[in-house]
Amino acid sequence: RPTLAAMSRNLLLGLLAALLAALIGTGWQLVSRHGVTTSLGPIELAVLRYGLPALMLSPCLRGLGLLPAGVPRLVLLLLVAGGGLPFGLLVLSGAQFAPAAHIGVFLSGAMPLFAALLAWRVEGERFNALRKAGLLLVALGVAILGSAGWGNASWRGDLLFLLAALAWAVYTLAFRRSGLRPWQGAALVNAWSALLLLLVLPWLGAPRLLTAPWPDLAFQVVWQGGIAGVLGLVTYTAAVVRLGAARAALSSALVPPMTALGAFWVLGEPLAASSGLAVALVAWGVAVAGLSGMARRA
Repeated sequence: RPTLAAMSRNLLLGLLAALLAALIGTGWQLVSRHGVTTSLGPIELAVLRYGLPALMLSPCLRGLGLLPAGVPRLVLLLLVAGGGLPFGLLVLSGAQFAPAAHIGVFLSGAMPLFAALLAWRVEGERFNALRKAGLLLVALGVAILGSAGWGNASWRGDLLFLLAALAWAVYTLAFRRSGLRPWQGAALVNAWSALLLLLVLPWLGAPRLLTAPWPDLAFQVVWQGGIAGVLGLVTYTAAVVRLGAARAALSSALVPPMTALGAFWVLGEPLAASSGLAVALVAWGVAVAGLSGMARRA
C-alpha cells in the first residue's frame, strides 16, 4: 500500500498540475478570443493548436502507434473527439461571437457540471446534498448568462461553448479509462487531430496564415502550439491521473473569474453585471461541488 508521504506527494503534484492547467486554460481562452477577432480565424488557430504539437509529441508515439493496444476503439474515438480537433473548433468558432468572459463560464464552468452528470449516468456515482447544491449554482450561473445573451449574437458562441464543455467532460472520463500516461494521451489526441486537419484543409483552407502579421502569428504559435497544445493537455491529464476526474475539474473554479478579469484588463471587454453574477455563481458552485467530493473521499 502507498505510504502517507507518497500519497501527500501525489496530492501536491496533482494540485500543482491542476493549478497550472487552470492558468493555461485562462490564457488560452484570452489568446484565442484575441486571435479570432483580429488577424486569424478558427481554422488557422486549429492548425497551430494541433499541427505543431502533433510534430513535437510524435516521439511519444514510438512503440505506441496511432491505435495503441489495450485502448478500446470507442475510448480512443471519445478521446480525440472530446479533447482534439472537434473540441478546439467548437471553442475557436464560438470565440468569434461571444466575449472571453462567456468562454470561462460556459466552457470551464459547465464542464464540471457535465462531468458530474456523466459520472452519475455512466459510472453510477452518487452525489451528496452539498455537491448537488454546488452543481445547481453552476447551472444557475450558466442560465443567467445564457438568458442575458439570448437577444444578441453571443448566444451562438454560448451554445458552441456548452457543446465544447460536454466534449471535454467526455474526454476527461475517457482518459480515465484509457490507461494512457499524460504524454501519451496528448500525443495521440494531437496526432489524430492533425490527421483530421489534413482531411478538412483541402476544402476549408487556412489563408490567413499567409496574410496575418508576423507578430500575431508568432504569438499564436507559442500559445496555441506550445503552451496550450502541449503543456495544457499534459498538465490537465496529469491532474486527472493524480486527483481523479472530479477533483481535477475543481481547478475550473479558478478559470471563470480569471478569464473575466483578464478580458477586462487585457482585451478591454466590458464586464456586464450579468456576467459578473454568472462568474461568481459558477466559480462558487464548482468549488462547493468539488470540495464536497473531496471531503466524501477523505
